[in-house]
This record gives sequence, structure tokens and C-alpha cells, in this order.
Amino acid sequence: MLSDRGMVTIPADIRRQLDIGPGDKLRWDVDEDGNLTVAVIRQREGVFDDFEPVDAGETDAVEAEREFGAE
Repeated sequence: MLSDRGMVTIPADIRRQLDIGPGDKLRWDVDEDGNLTVAVIRQREGVFDDFEPVDAGETDAVEAEREFGAE
């Protein structure tokens, strides 16, 4: 069911089957024939916990924003 705010609830059995959890995102696409596809984009917290930290040295956030722009 679609809420009045355009939100959709994914049934629990489907969430379990597709291993969809908090933080995951869904990519909705409609093809030229009107067929809807939904892809799960895993974006869970802690996704980078297994990575070793890297020392990037001293950085200047103002200069980095000037060079690369703000998000």
C-alpha cells in the first residue's frame, strides 16, 4: 500500500528473503513498457568496519572544498 506521503512498506517476508535491512537503499526504475524494477543497494552502517585506517596526513577542509566542491 502507498501512503499519503508516497511511502511504501516492504512486507517482512520479502525483506528477509532479499536480506534488506536498515540503511539499505532501493533503486526504482521503469522501462519504456512501464515495467517496474527495484534493485537493493546495500548501504548499511559499519560497511567499512573491515578496512584498515589510512593516515592521509594533515588536510585543509576549506581548500578541499574549493578544489572539489561541496556535496
